[in-house]
Amino acid sequence: MDKNVLISLTSIQWQDDEKNESELLTRATYTTQSGCDVITYEDTSATGFEGSVTTITVNGSRYASIVRKGTANSVLTLETGRKHFCQYETPFGGMQIGVYTHAIENTLSEDGKLYLKYTLDLNSSYLSDNEIIMTINN
Repeated sequence: MDKNVLISLTSIQWQDDEKNESELLTRATYTTQSGCDVITYEDTSATGFEGSVTTITVNGSRYASIVRKGTANSVLTLETGRKHFCQYETPFGGMQIGVYTHAIENTLSEDGKLYLKYTLDLNSSYLSDNEIIMTINN
């Protein structure tokens, strides 16, 4: 069953020792499907993807996907200890990026928390280290 929730989402990006941090507090839907936790929310100008809808699907603490549809389209596949190549579409064109996942800590069903840590690269050149910290507030 879908639950309407309030989520707090902190996104941290490190590039060349420079830290960029953004925070988003927004309404979302939270449900469980086939043993996976699924959170869907509308992006705003705070995330830089206004006009898009993001769906985060998490299976335990081993696998997650971040799917964005709308003005920006992307599918990021995160699997602890593995690198996946993912398509990333922007208004300026598409590119294939590498996603190496360092950590997935999923306690959404217990205390409403999710932590993701991953590194992005483009053509095997380092882009950034990223962290996503999400808390569901009922």
